Amino acid sequence: MAKDKSIFTCNECGGTSPKWLGKCPSCAAWNTLVESSAVAESGVRNRFASLAGTAEVAVLADIEASDVDRTPTGHAELDRVLGGGIVEGGVVLIGGDPGIGKSTLLLQALDSLQRAGKKTLYVTGEESGAQVALRSRRLGLEGSQVRVLAEIQLEKILGALGSQQPDVAVIDSIQTVYSDQLTSAPGSVAQVRECAAHLTRAAKSAGVCIVLVGHVTKEGALAGPRVLEHMVDTVLYFEGDTHSQFRLVRAIKNRFGAVNEIGVFAMTEKGLKGVSNPSAIFLSQHTEPVPGSCVMVTLEGTRPLLVEIQALVDSGGPSPRRLSVGLDRDRLAMLLAVLHRHAGVACMDQDVFINAVGGVRIGEPAADLAVMLAISSSLRGKPLPKGFIAFGEVGLAGEVRPAPRGQERLREASKLGFTQAIVPKANAPKKPVEGMQVHAVERVEEALAIFRSLA
Repeated sequence: MAKDKSIFTCNECGGTSPKWLGKCPSCAAWNTLVESSAVAESGVRNRFASLAGTAEVAVLADIEASDVDRTPTGHAELDRVLGGGIVEGGVVLIGGDPGIGKSTLLLQALDSLQRAGKKTLYVTGEESGAQVALRSRRLGLEGSQVRVLAEIQLEKILGALGSQQPDVAVIDSIQTVYSDQLTSAPGSVAQVRECAAHLTRAAKSAGVCIVLVGHVTKEGALAGPRVLEHMVDTVLYFEGDTHSQFRLVRAIKNRFGAVNEIGVFAMTEKGLKGVSNPSAIFLSQHTEPVPGSCVMVTLEGTRPLLVEIQALVDSGGPSPRRLSVGLDRDRLAMLLAVLHRHAGVACMDQDVFINAVGGVRIGEPAADLAVMLAISSSLRGKPLPKGFIAFGEVGLAGEVRPAPRGQERLREASKLGFTQAIVPKANAPKKPVEGMQVHAVERVEEALAIFRSLA
């Protein structure tokens, strides 16, 4: 193992020499040079210090575990995604398309925290202080005492964190920050990784919650090295169409709460406001039942949401199209094959279009049964009855498999006035659900037979 290179420092004047001398070459004092490590003096070792403090080896059962204290941000939907609020020493990474509302939401959250007595700091690398002040007035944050620093040099940002000692700090954005220790440009892989590591280390050592804003690529993934997502405690994605009023914040990773949790916001003239009943967004307001529409209950983290699945089946040409928005297209092809084989519903010469209303993306297979019923309803031109829901996974053998937490789904639908449901037999409630008639099925053909009797 190579030995660290040494330098010799004068006790009198602080001058240095690459080798030991009897007399200091700077101040000519005798016997004042003391040996030290060049690596330690330059601070290179500190660059690669662990993100968490070192500790002795201990038995897991002997380590005292306590719940982390959470501080509400003043926005219930953001607190839901974070797992209840911000955590001391936590590092949050939030990404999204340009103009989606990341800076707006974080500025609102900082203002709420500051008014609650927390010390806050907003570090902007993409705007001037005047631009941030202009946005705050546009959002109605009159008299806000949030402290703002327009800076992109890492060392100065770390110095400000040390001198200001905030409880919560926002770095907007991590792609604009650079360190003097590296020669690459801001936003490069090396700069993003190095700056994020230093800021994470500062958060853990000082107990400050740091929120990093990240850019995204044209594919929608967070820009920079993937190690950036591994390094932080929480990763949030801002989703939604910039032309739409509604925004979704989704937790992809959370060491302090549930993943795949979502928060729903509406963009208004005064900034982002939480939506207390998000199911209303994903349900179309039909005066009368229409063919090709079926409502399902999906789970987003711990929250059950009612989403309307719409299907349009129309005569196609020799090469019929299968198009789905918000659902997996390959799964749609599989469901059409199961529908033909086990229920006798043929769509091989039909164009089939599927849409999840409201722009929500459904990844769980519990949507299978609702998709099949919507397709059958559109093909026959018969609407499902008013106040009807369905959920359940469908297998290739035609069986209907249970969905997780089926009782919560039924309770949520009942609260919103739904009166009939087709669910997997394993999800049938042991006690009757007030105001709801539940049809439990084991196979696809049973579900379609019930649909025909109700239509």
